Amino acid sequence: MTRDVKEIFARERSGPSGVSGAPPAPAALAAKVRTLGPSMTRSMQRVAEAVAGDPAGCAALTVTGLAELTGTSEATVVRTARLLGYPGYRDLRLALAGLAAQQQSGRAPAITTDIAVDDPIADVVAKLAYDEQQTLADTAAGLDTAQLGAAVAALATARRTDVYGVGASGLVAQDLTQKLLRIGLMAHAHSDPHLAVTNAVQLRAGDVAVAVTHSGSTGDVIEPLRVAFERGATTVAITGRPDGPVTQYADHVLTTSTARESELRPAAMSSRTGQLLVVDCLFVGVAQRTYETAAPALSASYEALAHRHRS
Repeated sequence: MTRDVKEIFARERSGPSGVSGAPPAPAALAAKVRTLGPSMTRSMQRVAEAVAGDPAGCAALTVTGLAELTGTSEATVVRTARLLGYPGYRDLRLALAGLAAQQQSGRAPAITTDIAVDDPIADVVAKLAYDEQQTLADTAAGLDTAQLGAAVAALATARRTDVYGVGASGLVAQDLTQKLLRIGLMAHAHSDPHLAVTNAVQLRAGDVAVAVTHSGSTGDVIEPLRVAFERGATTVAITGRPDGPVTQYADHVLTTSTARESELRPAAMSSRTGQLLVVDCLFVGVAQRTYETAAPALSASYEALAHRHRS
């Protein structure tokens, strides 16, 4: 399939509005705000922060009222609603009302996870554990299962899978390829940008290329994905920025949570947790689809390594 045909398919899949699939559930709203907030304009961020911070209050406002509250325009409010995955402001208000009802049911308020230089190690453990749990919950809530299922189907039948990632994302890429190899599938992880591109040139229809980039703008990852895309391979992006440059070359986009980073918790730490969850979902999905061959392959690999774990 050529790049032009793929782009036409992508536009038809998302529709003229750019909103694909069903609107996110109320519980996913805060996760969507955290994920998309950094890439929004400042005026859209004010709207997003308002609805996430006071869902009950904003649910009672008209589009004009919310625009006045946030010092923006009605058009900005509508654009923000659509970017968050809702067809219009009415749908966003319904989600806000649902979220407010959930919060009023007695759910404990979120604790701050900022880690101070003089925090006792017990507090560090508690804060990191809470943040990891929140990242996993946000990623799960915001993950498009239709996109995930399509990616799983492509991986399960691929002649070959190449996975691109650098830095911390490179470790995630290696994790995915090791899992696929253990169930008998051909997979390669590439962290060297030159090798990634020269291998991408060999891909074609029936192959899969996966890019792992939290920022969605890592050039060393985008370039081989672009080459794979243009060669006709099915392409997948695992990213925290669903509107980032990498997605223009991705047939399927799997979004991870964007956890708040701090001086002692860089983005590479917070992004890895969500990425690994997506990798595990992909692997289990593929193993389910290829169970007749995956189960014996896993058993064989366990048996081959068993003597190394005996005392």
